[in-house]
Amino acid sequence: MAKLLMITGDRSLAGGKRGAFYNTLEEFHEYWERIDVICPNLKNQQVKEIFGNVFVHASPKPLIFQAGFISKKGEELFKSNEFDLMTVHEYAPFYNGIGARLLHSKIKVPYVLEIFHIPGYPKAGNFKEIIYKKATYLFARFDSVKSKAVRVMNNSVGQFLIKAGVPKDKIQLIPALYIDLEIFRPVNLKKEYDLIFIGRLEKNKGLDLFLECVRKTGLKAVIVGDGPLKDYCESIIENWKLRDRVLLYGWAKDSREIAELMNKSMILVAPSYNEGGPRVVAEAMACGVPVLATPVGIVPDLLKNGLGGEVIVWDSEDIARKAKSLLNDPSRYIKYSNEAIKLAAQFDRKTTIKNYAEKLLSIIK
Repeated sequence: MAKLLMITGDRSLAGGKRGAFYNTLEEFHEYWERIDVICPNLKNQQVKEIFGNVFVHASPKPLIFQAGFISKKGEELFKSNEFDLMTVHEYAPFYNGIGARLLHSKIKVPYVLEIFHIPGYPKAGNFKEIIYKKATYLFARFDSVKSKAVRVMNNSVGQFLIKAGVPKDKIQLIPALYIDLEIFRPVNLKKEYDLIFIGRLEKNKGLDLFLECVRKTGLKAVIVGDGPLKDYCESIIENWKLRDRVLLYGWAKDSREIAELMNKSMILVAPSYNEGGPRVVAEAMACGVPVLATPVGIVPDLLKNGLGGEVIVWDSEDIARKAKSLLNDPSRYIKYSNEAIKLAAQFDRKTTIKNYAEKLLSIIK
């Protein structure tokens, strides 16, 4: 069996969280003799080994030194374990890609860039994302020169990279949503919420649009997640007198709790300004919960036939109108629910992870 080095910006695994990365590795690790994971600095790293063959290495230094840490630590790991391939989760400000390129220049092991999300594309949530979008456009071609392939998870990011100068033959569309359909499935629970929002509480998630929608409709909602906008959310909920209609839930402890909350909700609203997935769209659909989502990531491909949910624009009036319309149309709601389950089946975890592993292994054969 082959050995793999994964270079990521995801600290959740090192922090002991059983999130999306952990759930992926739970299946993915079986295809490899050994996996080493390099991630950014994390105080009080909790996890250093899982599943018997996955080893986590968090940098002891601030993020500004991450490219150098990747190069140095990666070389150490290669000398002791001689891994066969590297995957590089890349995004602005590109420290992962720069570190991988430095490492590649020393050990010549092939690597695959994985670009799932372009900050600011298709729409920027703040000025920083505008800068990052332009930087990605300017840097993408250089970034990809030494890589063996560039993995994307949706067509829109692929088209962006082609326009930025990345060779079309390097781009590989490989799904990156791995949904456990034994967990995310319809369950007959009492519906407690009209709308559910799930995600990190930050600007690009469109949380402001969600709260405005709730204010305008009078619907009951739950917000699942945490992040830098938590205090902002609490103040808005208080100022707009929404405490009797909006529950600020916090993080769900695991996938089962997320699936339960989805099954207690009528509609998932995903009003992000830019995304790679979003994963929660496919998870909600697997639970038979129709979605209202902006045209980011996989959404244009997934909802192109008007089944399973509807595409919304970045406007709270549009979201409010479509939410109320769907809730007041039981026959259309049932149709969307049934179609959502069928569409989500394509993201079955075992099948998609096997496909991912096989594509990577084919690169080193």
